Amino acid sequence: MRKIVGVEEALAGVDDGSVVAVSGFNNALTPEYLLLKLYEMWEGTGHPRKLFLESDSLPGVRGRGLDLVAGKLLEKDEQDFISGVLMPFFGFAPNLMRLAMGGSIEVYSWSVGVVAYWFREVASGRPGLITKVGLRTFFDPRSEGGCANDLARERRRCRIRVIDLDGDEYLFYSAPKPNVSLIRGTTADGMGNLTMEREGMVGTVLAMAQASKAAPNPGMVVAQVEETVPFGALHPQMIQVPGPLIDRVVVSPPEHHWQGGTIRFDPRVCGAAPFRGAEVPLKLTPEKVVARRVALELVRVAAAVRRPLLINLGVGIPAMVSSVVHEEGLGEVMIPTIESGAWGGIALSDEDFGLSMGPFAIISMPDQFSVYEGGMLDATSLGFMQVDAEGNVNPSVLPDRFTGPGGFPVIAAGSPRIYFAGAFTAGRRDIRVEDGRFVIERDGPIRKFVNHVYKVMFSGATALKNGRDVLYVTERAVLRLTNDGLTLEEYAPGVDIDRDVLGAMEFRPSVSPRVAPMDPRLFREGTMGLREDLAGSGLLD
Repeated sequence: MRKIVGVEEALAGVDDGSVVAVSGFNNALTPEYLLLKLYEMWEGTGHPRKLFLESDSLPGVRGRGLDLVAGKLLEKDEQDFISGVLMPFFGFAPNLMRLAMGGSIEVYSWSVGVVAYWFREVASGRPGLITKVGLRTFFDPRSEGGCANDLARERRRCRIRVIDLDGDEYLFYSAPKPNVSLIRGTTADGMGNLTMEREGMVGTVLAMAQASKAAPNPGMVVAQVEETVPFGALHPQMIQVPGPLIDRVVVSPPEHHWQGGTIRFDPRVCGAAPFRGAEVPLKLTPEKVVARRVALELVRVAAAVRRPLLINLGVGIPAMVSSVVHEEGLGEVMIPTIESGAWGGIALSDEDFGLSMGPFAIISMPDQFSVYEGGMLDATSLGFMQVDAEGNVNPSVLPDRFTGPGGFPVIAAGSPRIYFAGAFTAGRRDIRVEDGRFVIERDGPIRKFVNHVYKVMFSGATALKNGRDVLYVTERAVLRLTNDGLTLEEYAPGVDIDRDVLGAMEFRPSVSPRVAPMDPRLFREGTMGLREDLAGSGLLD
Protein backbone atom coordinates (compact mmCIF):
# COMPACT_ATOMS: atom_id res chain seq x y z
CA MET A 1 0.00 0.00 0.00
CA ARG A 2 1.51 3.28 -1.14
CA LYS A 3 0.36 5.61 1.60
CA ILE A 4 3.40 7.81 2.16
CA VAL A 5 3.04 10.50 -0.50
CA GLY A 6 3.71 14.15 -1.23
CA VAL A 7 1.42 16.73 0.30
CA GLU A 8 -0.25 17.78 -2.97
CA GLU A 9 -1.16 14.20 -3.81
CA ALA A 10 -2.41 13.60 -0.27
CA LEU A 11 -4.75 16.60 -0.34
CA ALA A 12 -5.97 16.15 -3.90
CA GLY A 13 -9.00 14.24 -2.66
CA VAL A 14 -10.39 17.17 -0.65
CA ASP A 15 -13.43 18.29 -2.65
CA ASP A 16 -15.30 21.57 -2.67
CA GLY A 17 -17.78 21.78 0.18
CA SER A 18 -16.00 19.14 2.27
CA VAL A 19 -16.56 18.92 6.00
CA VAL A 20 -13.02 18.75 7.36
CA ALA A 21 -12.13 17.63 10.88
CA VAL A 22 -8.81 19.08 12.06
CA SER A 23 -6.91 17.96 15.16
CA GLY A 24 -5.04 20.41 17.34
CA PHE A 25 -4.91 21.95 20.80
CA ASN A 26 -3.15 25.34 20.72
CA ASN A 27 -0.71 24.07 18.08
CA ALA A 28 -0.06 20.77 19.84
CA LEU A 29 -1.23 18.00 17.49
CA THR A 30 -2.02 20.63 14.83
CA PRO A 31 -1.32 19.35 11.27
CA GLU A 32 0.04 22.78 10.37
CA TYR A 33 1.75 21.68 7.17
CA LEU A 34 -1.47 20.13 5.82
CA LEU A 35 -3.49 23.25 6.66
CA LEU A 36 -1.05 25.62 4.97
CA LYS A 37 -0.75 23.49 1.85
CA LEU A 38 -4.52 23.12 1.62
CA TYR A 39 -4.81 26.91 1.73
CA GLU A 40 -2.09 27.29 -0.92
CA MET A 41 -4.01 24.90 -3.20
CA TRP A 42 -7.10 27.07 -2.89
CA GLU A 43 -5.12 30.27 -3.39
CA GLY A 44 -3.53 28.89 -6.55
CA THR A 45 -6.51 27.11 -8.12
CA GLY A 46 -9.66 28.29 -6.34
CA HIS A 47 -10.19 24.76 -5.00
CA PRO A 48 -11.07 23.24 -2.63
CA ARG A 49 -13.56 25.91 -1.64
CA LYS A 50 -16.36 26.38 0.88
CA LEU A 51 -14.83 24.05 3.46
CA PHE A 52 -16.56 23.62 6.81
CA LEU A 53 -13.97 23.03 9.54
CA GLU A 54 -14.60 21.10 12.75
CA SER A 55 -12.06 20.91 15.57
CA ASP A 56 -11.96 19.49 19.07
CA SER A 57 -10.17 22.62 20.31
CA LEU A 58 -8.04 25.11 18.31
CA PRO A 59 -5.62 24.00 15.54
CA GLY A 60 -3.10 26.80 15.90
CA VAL A 61 -1.90 29.79 17.87
CA ARG A 62 -1.08 33.40 17.01
CA GLY A 63 0.42 33.46 13.52
CA ARG A 64 0.51 29.68 13.15
CA GLY A 65 -1.75 26.95 11.85
CA LEU A 66 -5.33 28.03 11.27
CA ASP A 67 -4.59 31.50 12.64
CA LEU A 68 -1.98 32.04 9.92
CA VAL A 69 -4.51 30.92 7.30
CA ALA A 70 -7.16 33.23 8.77
CA GLY A 71 -4.70 36.14 8.66
CA LYS A 72 -4.13 35.57 4.95
CA LEU A 73 -7.89 35.38 4.34
CA LEU A 74 -8.43 38.68 6.16
CA GLU A 75 -6.13 40.39 3.67
CA LYS A 76 -8.47 39.52 0.80
CA ASP A 77 -11.55 41.50 -0.20
CA GLU A 78 -13.54 38.28 -0.16
CA GLN A 79 -12.85 34.59 0.29
CA ASP A 80 -14.68 31.33 -0.24
CA PHE A 81 -12.04 28.99 1.19
CA ILE A 82 -13.84 28.57 4.53
CA SER A 83 -17.63 28.66 4.76
CA GLY A 84 -17.89 27.98 8.47
CA VAL A 85 -16.33 26.52 11.60
CA LEU A 86 -17.31 24.48 14.62
CA MET A 87 -14.58 25.57 17.03
CA PRO A 88 -14.50 25.45 20.85
CA PHE A 89 -11.75 28.02 21.34
CA PHE A 90 -10.36 31.12 19.60
CA GLY A 91 -8.40 32.63 22.48
CA PHE A 92 -4.85 32.28 21.16
CA ALA A 93 -5.79 32.89 17.52
CA PRO A 94 -6.58 36.62 17.04
CA ASN A 95 -6.85 36.42 13.25
CA LEU A 96 -9.28 33.52 13.44
CA MET A 97 -11.31 35.44 16.03
CA ARG A 98 -11.46 38.49 13.73
CA LEU A 99 -12.53 36.31 10.81
CA ALA A 100 -15.18 34.66 12.97
CA MET A 101 -16.54 37.95 14.27
CA GLY A 102 -16.56 39.53 10.82
CA GLY A 103 -19.78 37.69 9.96
CA SER A 104 -18.63 36.22 6.62
CA ILE A 105 -18.49 32.61 7.87
CA GLU A 106 -20.79 30.54 10.06
CA VAL A 107 -19.40 30.20 13.57
CA TYR A 108 -20.57 27.56 16.01
CA SER A 109 -18.89 26.97 19.36
CA TRP A 110 -19.40 23.99 21.64
CA SER A 111 -17.32 22.92 24.62
CA VAL A 112 -14.12 20.99 23.96
CA GLY A 113 -15.47 17.94 25.76
CA VAL A 114 -18.75 18.02 23.85
CA VAL A 115 -17.01 18.17 20.46
CA ALA A 116 -14.47 15.50 21.40
CA TYR A 117 -17.20 13.12 22.48
CA TRP A 118 -19.39 14.10 19.53
CA PHE A 119 -16.65 12.79 17.20
CA ARG A 120 -16.72 9.49 19.08
CA GLU A 121 -20.52 9.27 18.82
CA VAL A 122 -20.44 9.97 15.07
CA ALA A 123 -17.69 7.37 14.72
CA SER A 124 -20.08 4.88 16.32
CA GLY A 125 -22.75 5.64 13.72
CA ARG A 126 -24.93 7.67 16.09
CA PRO A 127 -26.60 10.92 15.01
CA GLY A 128 -25.07 13.08 17.73
CA LEU A 129 -24.37 13.52 21.43
CA ILE A 130 -26.87 13.53 24.30
CA THR A 131 -25.77 15.33 27.47
CA LYS A 132 -26.96 17.64 30.20
CA VAL A 133 -23.98 19.93 29.61
CA GLY A 134 -25.16 23.35 28.48
CA LEU A 135 -28.70 23.40 29.87
CA ARG A 136 -29.79 26.96 30.74
CA THR A 137 -26.62 28.45 29.28
CA PHE A 138 -25.37 29.83 25.93
CA PHE A 139 -25.71 26.34 24.41
CA ASP A 140 -29.38 25.86 25.24
CA PRO A 141 -31.44 26.47 22.06
CA ARG A 142 -33.81 28.56 24.17
CA SER A 143 -30.83 30.91 24.41
CA GLU A 144 -28.12 30.96 21.69
CA GLY A 145 -27.95 27.27 20.81
CA GLY A 146 -24.16 27.44 20.44
CA CYS A 147 -24.45 29.87 17.50
CA ALA A 148 -21.78 32.56 17.76
CA ASN A 149 -22.94 34.88 14.97
CA ASP A 150 -25.96 35.82 12.86
CA LEU A 151 -25.00 33.63 9.89
CA ALA A 152 -24.88 30.57 12.15
CA ARG A 153 -28.24 31.48 13.67
CA GLU A 154 -29.68 31.77 10.16
CA ARG A 155 -28.31 28.54 8.68
CA ARG A 156 -28.20 26.26 11.77
CA ARG A 157 -25.78 23.80 10.18
CA CYS A 158 -24.86 22.69 13.71
CA ARG A 159 -27.91 22.23 15.91
CA ILE A 160 -28.64 21.75 19.58
CA ARG A 161 -32.09 20.59 20.66
CA VAL A 162 -33.79 20.00 23.99
CA ILE A 163 -35.03 16.45 24.36
CA ASP A 164 -36.94 14.65 27.11
CA LEU A 165 -35.78 11.33 28.52
CA ASP A 166 -37.99 9.88 31.24
CA GLY A 167 -39.15 13.33 32.24
CA ASP A 168 -35.63 14.80 32.42
CA GLU A 169 -34.23 17.44 30.07
CA TYR A 170 -31.10 16.82 27.99
CA LEU A 171 -29.44 18.57 25.07
CA PHE A 172 -28.89 16.78 21.77
CA TYR A 173 -25.90 18.10 19.80
CA SER A 174 -25.72 17.40 16.04
CA ALA A 175 -23.45 18.61 13.23
CA PRO A 176 -22.38 17.45 9.77
CA LYS A 177 -20.34 14.25 9.73
CA PRO A 178 -16.78 14.93 8.52
CA ASN A 179 -15.81 13.42 5.19
CA VAL A 180 -12.15 14.46 5.58
CA SER A 181 -9.94 14.33 8.68
CA LEU A 182 -6.54 16.02 8.90
CA ILE A 183 -4.68 14.58 11.89
CA ARG A 184 -1.14 14.45 13.23
CA GLY A 185 1.19 12.00 14.86
CA THR A 186 4.92 11.41 15.26
CA THR A 187 5.79 8.30 13.25
CA ALA A 188 4.02 6.23 10.60
CA ASP A 189 4.98 3.00 8.91
CA GLY A 190 4.28 1.82 5.38
CA MET A 191 0.76 0.69 6.29
CA GLY A 192 -0.01 4.09 7.83
CA ASN A 193 0.04 2.93 11.47
CA LEU A 194 0.43 6.11 13.53
CA THR A 195 2.27 6.66 16.82
CA MET A 196 2.54 9.77 19.01
CA GLU A 197 5.63 9.22 21.13
CA ARG A 198 6.96 12.79 20.73
CA GLU A 199 3.59 14.53 21.11
CA GLY A 200 2.45 16.06 24.40
CA MET A 201 -1.07 14.64 24.06
CA VAL A 202 -3.06 12.15 22.01
CA GLY A 203 -6.16 14.35 21.69
CA THR A 204 -9.10 13.12 19.63
CA VAL A 205 -7.20 11.89 16.56
CA LEU A 206 -8.51 8.32 16.68
CA ALA A 207 -12.15 9.38 17.02
CA MET A 208 -11.69 11.94 14.22
CA ALA A 209 -10.27 9.31 11.90
CA GLN A 210 -13.08 6.91 12.80
CA ALA A 211 -15.72 9.63 12.30
CA SER A 212 -14.54 10.23 8.73
CA LYS A 213 -14.41 6.51 7.99
CA ALA A 214 -17.78 5.70 9.56
CA ALA A 215 -20.82 4.79 7.47
CA PRO A 216 -22.63 6.16 5.63
CA ASN A 217 -20.31 7.71 3.06
CA PRO A 218 -16.85 6.83 4.43
CA GLY A 219 -14.38 9.60 3.78
CA MET A 220 -10.65 10.30 3.73
CA VAL A 221 -8.01 10.60 6.47
CA VAL A 222 -4.63 12.31 5.96
CA ALA A 223 -1.95 12.21 8.66
CA GLN A 224 1.00 14.54 9.14
CA VAL A 225 4.08 12.97 10.76
CA GLU A 226 7.71 13.73 11.57
CA GLU A 227 9.14 10.53 10.12
CA THR A 228 8.29 7.20 8.55
CA VAL A 229 9.62 3.70 9.19
CA PRO A 230 9.15 0.32 7.48
CA PHE A 231 6.08 -1.74 8.28
CA GLY A 232 6.74 -3.89 11.35
CA ALA A 233 9.13 -1.43 13.01
CA LEU A 234 6.50 -0.05 15.39
CA HIS A 235 5.39 -1.78 18.61
CA PRO A 236 1.65 -2.54 18.34
CA GLN A 237 0.90 -1.01 21.75
CA MET A 238 2.44 2.30 20.64
CA ILE A 239 0.03 2.72 17.74
CA GLN A 240 -2.70 5.31 18.38
CA VAL A 241 -4.43 5.09 14.97
CA PRO A 242 -4.28 1.81 13.02
CA GLY A 243 -3.09 2.19 9.43
CA PRO A 244 -6.25 0.90 7.70
CA LEU A 245 -8.03 4.03 9.02
CA ILE A 246 -5.51 6.33 7.31
CA ASP A 247 -5.43 6.93 3.55
CA ARG A 248 -2.38 9.15 3.12
CA VAL A 249 0.69 10.03 5.20
CA VAL A 250 2.72 13.21 4.69
CA VAL A 251 6.10 13.92 6.26
CA SER A 252 6.17 17.51 7.51
CA PRO A 253 9.16 19.85 7.48
CA PRO A 254 10.34 20.35 11.09
CA GLU A 255 9.26 24.00 11.15
CA HIS A 256 5.61 22.96 10.80
CA HIS A 257 5.65 20.25 13.45
CA TRP A 258 6.23 21.94 16.79
CA GLN A 259 5.28 20.22 20.03
CA GLY A 260 3.41 23.32 21.28
CA GLY A 261 2.85 26.99 20.68
CA THR A 262 6.36 28.03 21.75
CA ILE A 263 8.06 24.63 22.15
CA ARG A 264 9.76 22.90 19.23
CA PHE A 265 10.42 19.82 21.33
CA ASP A 266 10.98 19.20 25.02
CA PRO A 267 11.31 15.53 26.01
CA ARG A 268 9.86 16.26 29.46
CA VAL A 269 6.49 17.15 27.89
CA CYS A 270 5.96 13.74 26.29
CA GLY A 271 7.63 11.68 29.02
CA ALA A 272 10.82 10.94 27.06
CA ALA A 273 12.92 12.50 29.85
CA PRO A 274 12.30 12.86 33.60
CA PHE A 275 11.11 16.14 35.08
CA ARG A 276 13.26 17.24 38.00
CA GLY A 277 11.03 20.08 39.14
CA ALA A 278 10.77 23.81 38.61
CA GLU A 279 14.05 25.57 39.20
CA VAL A 280 12.59 28.92 40.25
CA PRO A 281 9.34 29.37 42.26
CA LEU A 282 6.68 31.67 40.88
CA LYS A 283 7.09 35.32 41.83
CA LEU A 284 4.74 36.58 44.51
CA THR A 285 2.20 38.41 42.35
CA PRO A 286 -1.55 38.99 42.78
CA GLU A 287 -2.08 36.09 40.39
CA LYS A 288 0.01 33.78 42.57
CA VAL A 289 -2.06 34.86 45.60
CA VAL A 290 -5.17 33.60 43.79
CA ALA A 291 -3.51 30.30 42.87
CA ARG A 292 -2.32 29.89 46.46
CA ARG A 293 -5.81 30.48 47.83
CA VAL A 294 -7.18 27.77 45.55
CA ALA A 295 -4.42 25.41 46.70
CA LEU A 296 -5.27 26.22 50.32
CA GLU A 297 -8.91 25.29 49.68
CA LEU A 298 -7.81 22.02 48.12
CA VAL A 299 -5.69 21.23 51.17
CA ARG A 300 -8.69 21.79 53.40
CA VAL A 301 -10.76 19.40 51.28
CA ALA A 302 -8.00 16.77 51.29
CA ALA A 303 -7.70 17.02 55.07
CA ALA A 304 -11.46 16.55 55.42
CA VAL A 305 -11.81 13.57 53.09
CA ARG A 306 -8.42 12.07 54.09
CA ARG A 307 -7.34 10.98 50.65
CA PRO A 308 -5.51 12.45 47.65
CA LEU A 309 -7.60 14.67 45.39
CA LEU A 310 -8.09 14.40 41.65
CA ILE A 311 -8.38 17.95 40.31
CA ASN A 312 -8.68 19.80 37.03
CA LEU A 313 -6.96 23.09 36.26
CA GLY A 314 -8.15 25.45 33.54
CA VAL A 315 -6.27 27.97 31.44
CA GLY A 316 -4.77 31.12 32.97
CA ILE A 317 -4.43 31.58 36.73
CA PRO A 318 -5.86 28.10 37.51
CA ALA A 319 -2.97 26.49 35.63
CA MET A 320 -0.62 28.20 38.14
CA VAL A 321 -2.11 26.08 40.92
CA SER A 322 -0.02 23.11 39.77
CA SER A 323 3.14 25.19 40.27
CA VAL A 324 2.02 26.16 43.78
CA VAL A 325 1.24 22.52 44.58
CA HIS A 326 4.72 21.59 43.39
CA GLU A 327 6.37 24.36 45.46
CA GLU A 328 4.53 23.16 48.54
CA GLY A 329 5.62 19.55 47.99
CA LEU A 330 2.07 18.24 47.61
CA GLY A 331 2.31 16.46 44.28
CA GLU A 332 1.23 13.16 45.81
CA VAL A 333 -1.80 14.76 47.49
CA MET A 334 -3.10 17.00 44.69
CA ILE A 335 -3.19 15.14 41.38
CA PRO A 336 -3.71 17.74 38.64
CA THR A 337 -5.20 16.98 35.26
CA ILE A 338 -5.74 19.21 32.25
CA GLU A 339 -8.44 18.79 29.66
CA SER A 340 -6.11 17.72 26.87
CA GLY A 341 -5.46 14.43 28.70
CA ALA A 342 -2.35 14.98 30.86
CA TRP A 343 -2.23 13.74 34.46
CA GLY A 344 0.34 15.07 36.91
CA GLY A 345 3.28 17.39 36.37
CA ILE A 346 3.08 21.16 36.04
CA ALA A 347 0.52 22.58 33.62
CA LEU A 348 1.96 25.02 31.08
CA SER A 349 0.24 28.30 30.32
CA ASP A 350 -0.72 30.64 27.48
CA GLU A 351 0.01 29.26 24.00
CA ASP A 352 1.42 26.06 25.52
CA PHE A 353 -1.68 25.37 27.61
CA GLY A 354 -2.73 21.78 27.11
CA LEU A 355 0.80 20.54 27.72
CA SER A 356 2.19 19.48 31.07
CA MET A 357 5.81 19.35 32.15
CA GLY A 358 6.42 15.91 33.58
CA PRO A 359 3.02 14.15 33.33
CA PHE A 360 2.83 10.59 34.65
CA ALA A 361 0.00 9.66 32.26
CA ILE A 362 -1.58 10.97 29.05
CA ILE A 363 -4.97 9.70 27.86
CA SER A 364 -7.23 10.64 24.96
CA MET A 365 -9.37 13.75 25.21
CA PRO A 366 -12.75 11.95 24.99
CA ASP A 367 -11.61 9.67 27.81
CA GLN A 368 -10.43 12.68 29.82
CA PHE A 369 -13.80 14.35 29.51
CA SER A 370 -15.52 11.15 30.63
CA VAL A 371 -13.61 11.67 33.88
CA TYR A 372 -14.93 15.23 34.10
CA GLU A 373 -18.54 14.83 33.00
CA GLY A 374 -18.80 11.54 34.86
CA GLY A 375 -18.12 13.25 38.18
CA MET A 376 -14.84 11.50 38.95
CA LEU A 377 -13.12 14.76 39.88
CA ASP A 378 -12.89 16.05 43.42
CA ALA A 379 -12.55 19.69 42.37
CA THR A 380 -11.76 22.05 39.52
CA SER A 381 -10.38 25.56 39.26
CA LEU A 382 -11.50 27.58 36.25
CA GLY A 383 -11.08 31.16 35.13
CA PHE A 384 -13.78 33.81 34.76
CA MET A 385 -14.37 37.04 32.89
CA GLN A 386 -17.70 38.06 34.46
CA VAL A 387 -19.75 36.92 37.47
CA ASP A 388 -23.25 38.16 38.27
CA ALA A 389 -25.41 38.34 41.38
CA GLU A 390 -26.87 34.86 40.75
CA GLY A 391 -23.45 33.29 40.46
CA ASN A 392 -23.65 32.88 36.68
CA VAL A 393 -20.25 32.97 34.96
CA ASN A 394 -19.14 34.19 31.57
CA PRO A 395 -15.55 33.02 31.05
CA SER A 396 -14.78 34.40 27.63
CA VAL A 397 -17.37 36.33 25.59
CA LEU A 398 -17.92 40.07 25.09
CA PRO A 399 -19.59 42.02 22.25
CA ASP A 400 -16.20 42.61 20.59
CA ARG A 401 -14.52 39.40 21.70
CA PHE A 402 -15.44 35.73 21.32
CA THR A 403 -12.80 33.53 22.90
CA GLY A 404 -15.09 30.51 22.99
CA PRO A 405 -16.04 28.19 25.85
CA GLY A 406 -13.06 25.84 25.69
CA GLY A 407 -13.42 22.93 28.09
CA PHE A 408 -15.09 25.09 30.73
CA PRO A 409 -18.78 23.98 30.41
CA VAL A 410 -18.21 20.23 30.69
CA ILE A 411 -15.68 20.50 33.51
CA ALA A 412 -17.87 22.89 35.52
CA ALA A 413 -20.92 20.68 34.99
CA GLY A 414 -19.24 17.54 36.31
CA SER A 415 -17.16 18.74 39.25
CA PRO A 416 -18.66 18.71 42.77
CA ARG A 417 -16.40 21.62 43.84
CA ILE A 418 -15.78 24.56 41.52
CA TYR A 419 -13.27 27.23 42.45
CA PHE A 420 -13.40 30.09 39.96
CA ALA A 421 -10.09 31.94 40.02
CA GLY A 422 -9.29 35.34 38.56
CA ALA A 423 -8.56 39.01 39.08
CA PHE A 424 -11.25 41.07 40.79
CA THR A 425 -11.17 43.85 38.15
CA ALA A 426 -9.81 44.18 34.62
CA GLY A 427 -8.05 46.83 32.55
CA ARG A 428 -4.89 48.82 33.25
CA ARG A 429 -4.17 48.78 36.94
CA ASP A 430 -1.36 49.03 39.45
CA ILE A 431 -1.76 46.43 42.17
CA ARG A 432 0.84 44.41 44.05
CA VAL A 433 1.68 42.37 47.11
CA GLU A 434 3.91 44.24 49.54
CA ASP A 435 4.98 43.55 53.13
CA GLY A 436 2.33 40.89 53.67
CA ARG A 437 -0.59 42.97 52.40
CA PHE A 438 -2.41 43.79 49.20
CA VAL A 439 -1.77 47.25 47.75
CA ILE A 440 -4.00 48.99 45.19
CA GLU A 441 -2.38 52.09 43.69
CA ARG A 442 -4.75 52.21 40.73
CA ASP A 443 -7.61 49.77 40.34
CA GLY A 444 -8.78 48.30 37.07
CA PRO A 445 -11.57 50.35 35.47
CA ILE A 446 -13.51 47.31 34.21
CA ARG A 447 -15.80 45.60 36.70
CA LYS A 448 -15.98 41.84 36.49
CA PHE A 449 -18.68 41.33 39.12
CA VAL A 450 -21.66 42.67 37.17
CA ASN A 451 -25.44 42.78 37.42
CA HIS A 452 -25.84 40.47 34.43
CA VAL A 453 -23.14 38.54 32.57
CA TYR A 454 -23.03 39.03 28.81
CA LYS A 455 -23.33 35.29 28.08
CA VAL A 456 -24.10 32.55 30.60
CA MET A 457 -21.65 29.67 30.27
CA PHE A 458 -22.14 28.50 33.87
CA SER A 459 -25.50 28.59 35.59
CA GLY A 460 -25.37 29.35 39.31
CA ALA A 461 -28.94 28.10 39.81
CA THR A 462 -28.13 24.77 38.15
CA ALA A 463 -25.00 24.38 40.28
CA LEU A 464 -26.98 24.97 43.48
CA LYS A 465 -29.68 22.54 42.33
CA ASN A 466 -26.99 19.90 41.80
CA GLY A 467 -25.39 20.52 45.20
CA ARG A 468 -22.12 22.02 43.96
CA ASP A 469 -19.71 23.87 46.25
CA VAL A 470 -18.80 27.08 44.38
CA LEU A 471 -16.21 29.69 45.35
CA TYR A 472 -15.08 32.83 43.51
CA VAL A 473 -11.44 33.38 44.45
CA THR A 474 -9.68 36.66 43.69
CA GLU A 475 -6.58 38.45 44.94
CA ARG A 476 -8.57 40.64 47.32
CA ALA A 477 -11.72 38.71 48.24
CA VAL A 478 -13.29 35.26 48.35
CA LEU A 479 -17.03 34.87 47.77
CA ARG A 480 -19.26 31.80 48.02
CA LEU A 481 -22.40 30.92 46.07
CA THR A 482 -25.38 30.39 48.38
CA ASN A 483 -29.13 30.13 47.93
CA ASP A 484 -29.27 33.87 48.57
CA GLY A 485 -26.68 34.69 45.92
CA LEU A 486 -23.02 35.56 46.48
CA THR A 487 -21.68 36.00 50.00
CA LEU A 488 -18.40 37.70 50.85
CA GLU A 489 -16.42 35.47 53.21
CA GLU A 490 -12.82 36.76 53.09
CA TYR A 491 -10.89 39.90 52.20
CA ALA A 492 -7.19 40.61 51.74
CA PRO A 493 -5.13 42.41 54.40
CA GLY A 494 -4.73 46.03 53.35
CA VAL A 495 -8.08 46.08 51.55
CA ASP A 496 -10.99 48.33 52.51
CA ILE A 497 -14.11 46.19 52.08
CA ASP A 498 -16.47 49.04 51.21
CA ARG A 499 -14.12 50.79 48.80
CA ASP A 500 -12.03 47.99 47.23
CA VAL A 501 -14.50 45.10 47.23
CA LEU A 502 -18.15 46.17 47.47
CA GLY A 503 -17.40 49.48 45.75
CA ALA A 504 -15.82 47.67 42.78
CA MET A 505 -18.92 45.53 42.10
CA GLU A 506 -22.09 46.40 40.19
CA PHE A 507 -24.21 44.52 42.71
CA ARG A 508 -23.95 44.20 46.46
CA PRO A 509 -23.41 40.66 47.76
CA SER A 510 -24.34 39.67 51.26
CA VAL A 511 -21.50 39.85 53.77
CA SER A 512 -20.99 36.86 56.02
CA PRO A 513 -21.26 37.63 59.74
CA ARG A 514 -18.00 35.65 59.99
CA VAL A 515 -16.19 37.57 57.25
CA ALA A 516 -12.46 37.46 57.98
CA PRO A 517 -9.08 38.38 56.51
CA MET A 518 -7.57 35.95 54.02
CA ASP A 519 -4.82 33.69 55.37
CA PRO A 520 -1.73 35.92 55.84
CA ARG A 521 0.53 33.20 54.43
CA LEU A 522 -0.91 33.95 50.97
CA PHE A 523 0.86 37.31 50.95
CA ARG A 524 4.31 36.26 52.20
CA GLU A 525 7.42 35.15 50.35
CA GLY A 526 8.55 31.54 50.66
CA THR A 527 6.37 28.50 50.90
CA MET A 528 3.11 28.60 52.82
CA GLY A 529 3.80 25.39 54.72
CA LEU A 530 0.74 23.59 53.40
CA ARG A 531 2.29 20.20 54.16
CA GLU A 532 2.07 21.07 57.83
CA ASP A 533 -1.65 21.69 57.40
CA LEU A 534 -2.01 18.02 56.51
CA ALA A 535 -0.10 16.72 59.54
CA GLY A 536 -2.14 14.02 61.18
CA SER A 537 -4.30 13.42 58.11
CA GLY A 538 -2.37 10.28 57.16
CA LEU A 539 -1.86 11.60 53.63
CA LEU A 540 1.87 12.21 54.00
CA ASP A 541 2.79 8.98 55.76
